[in-house]
Amino acid sequence: MKGLKCAAIALTVAEIILVAVVVYDGLLARESAAAYSYLPVHDAAPADDSPDLVEASYAPALEAPYSADGSYLAERWGVSQIEAPRAWPITRGNQSVIVAVLDTGISNDNHNLAGKVVADINLTDSPTSDDLHGHGTHMAGTIAAIAPECRLMNVKVADDAGKCEPSVVARGIVWAVDHGAQIINISLAMRASRDLEEAVNYAWSRGAIIIAAAGNKGASEPSYPAYYVNCLAVAGTNRNNSLALLSSYGDWVDVAAPGFNIYSELPGNQYGYKTGTSAAGAHVSGVAALLFSVAEDVNGSGTVNDEVRWAIENSCTPIPADGVGQGLINAFQAVTTIMSLD
Repeated sequence: MKGLKCAAIALTVAEIILVAVVVYDGLLARESAAAYSYLPVHDAAPADDSPDLVEASYAPALEAPYSADGSYLAERWGVSQIEAPRAWPITRGNQSVIVAVLDTGISNDNHNLAGKVVADINLTDSPTSDDLHGHGTHMAGTIAAIAPECRLMNVKVADDAGKCEPSVVARGIVWAVDHGAQIINISLAMRASRDLEEAVNYAWSRGAIIIAAAGNKGASEPSYPAYYVNCLAVAGTNRNNSLALLSSYGDWVDVAAPGFNIYSELPGNQYGYKTGTSAAGAHVSGVAALLFSVAEDVNGSGTVNDEVRWAIENSCTPIPADGVGQGLINAFQAVTTIMSLD
């Protein structure tokens, strides 16, 4: 009898464990499916021997009012997570700072962004530099939410299906630098290219900083241009400051930023959510824009991009994740850090 009771108890425990595992797997699967509906968009056309890279998208576009006083920031959890509002009493950026968004374009019908775009160029076969895809507008919205006084440059290097080539991105980098961009946001991942690396190095030598998404492979395999030395490579995090699902990571990653369920502008004067390291990169570009507005050339190099990069990397908050460089960016700490340099 005693043996039967023990067996019954063991069976019950086993059943409880089995149910728990099934429930956990179900929740994980639901989270994955809900947050990542895979779309073959906005990444570079891959080489024949490389897999497609995909950006994850979450939820359809939503109508939402824009509030100039920032009350809508409740939706933009990433902006608060990196403590950007604490930096705004010191600086909100300024109009001398230009962030080039190399992407699918920036929508010209979004009332929050249209007045901020000071230059644009279409380097694709699309008939327009407008954003017919949505990805570039989403990135621009996040940048502007963090550095509301900066200006934007629309450099369309990805077509209306979201595809691009390294050579086109390289041309976009050079064009942006030659037309006054100090920060270049590249929320794209592609194969390595000599032209691309040379363009990255050119931008750095001219005083610009390139912020690049680490990619959404969920592995340590490098993505380009993020892997290049003169790019700031950005991994994605979730609300718990853990590595976001599918975010790439590795010893080549420099910092991390919010990249899960990020709310921002979309074409058609709408708003919605996207997930991926693309959004993480946009958060860092916004912080870089704040820093350029207050940075000084303290080492006599003739540029301030080195001070800006140093401040971003050396003001991060450590987080419990491997392969995310210095940790989670902190806008307030970065601003105070760069202003303390002498």
